[in-house]
Amino acid sequence: MKGEADMAQSRRSTAKAAVPALVAAAVGVVAFATAWPGAHQPAQPRPVTGRQVAQAQPTNPADPATWKLPIEAYLPTRAQARLVAGTRDDLLDKCMAAAGDPAWTPSPDLPAIGGKTLTDWRYGIHDAALAAKRGYHPYAAEQTAYDAAMEAGAVDTSGADGAVLDGCVTQVDGQVPATTARAALVQQISGDAFAQSEQAPDVVAVFAQWSSCMKDKGYTYAKPMDASDDARFNDPGTVSAAEVATATADIACRDKYHVEKTWFDAESALQRTAIAQHQAELDQVKADTARLVARAEAAAR
Repeated sequence: MKGEADMAQSRRSTAKAAVPALVAAAVGVVAFATAWPGAHQPAQPRPVTGRQVAQAQPTNPADPATWKLPIEAYLPTRAQARLVAGTRDDLLDKCMAAAGDPAWTPSPDLPAIGGKTLTDWRYGIHDAALAAKRGYHPYAAEQTAYDAAMEAGAVDTSGADGAVLDGCVTQVDGQVPATTARAALVQQISGDAFAQSEQAPDVVAVFAQWSSCMKDKGYTYAKPMDASDDARFNDPGTVSAAEVATATADIACRDKYHVEKTWFDAESALQRTAIAQHQAELDQVKADTARLVARAEAAAR
């Protein structure tokens, strides 16, 4: 499997990853092959596609990673994303071979790191056990695998002709595009709702409660993300005792005042309003997705 362009998934997911894993969660994911966290942008200029898709999970009220935002109804499913990305991979391989470069090798898939769904770490960390070991960092094994894949993907030893590769990418885009033309609307709604949610009265109030709770524990931060964004905790290879203590206190205060659920509910309400205002256009997005999937199915035969 070969990795395809992700659109950065926000600092909310993995501020410590070589490439942040959560920007997408904060702004919305629209690229077909990266509709779900787990695949990341490989080193350029190698245009590749990814088949890695997060596993489905049942909804658990106690686990933010399993929550579903309203806008997700207008994203491609995991199966659809896998089909389109995989078909693009195969078409690109065939094109390069036909162009006389069968030895061309794409960058490897980037392993999943940090948040695994659109809501996992969208509102910050939520796993007390992980925080007690890693603070605001992802699991050590995830970081190591991710860094190794990034390093491997940054070195192109295939000797592929850039013009030939560009031509093949253009050809594949004409056969099975990576995304649909109207999909940007989904990104806009998701990004706008996330930004606006921080100003919702309930969210402002719960942030103040969280901040007061943290102050009682000896930490001075105005908002939950200020703690995870603390510059002292930004080194991917270092997890300090101070970071672990801060993250542990952070989660305790989050849990005490239900920060994630309050924030999720506020953003969901904003998304539902925006969806109602753009219902006809979003219905077209779903229709576009169906047509693109059909093209991928036909090209895969």
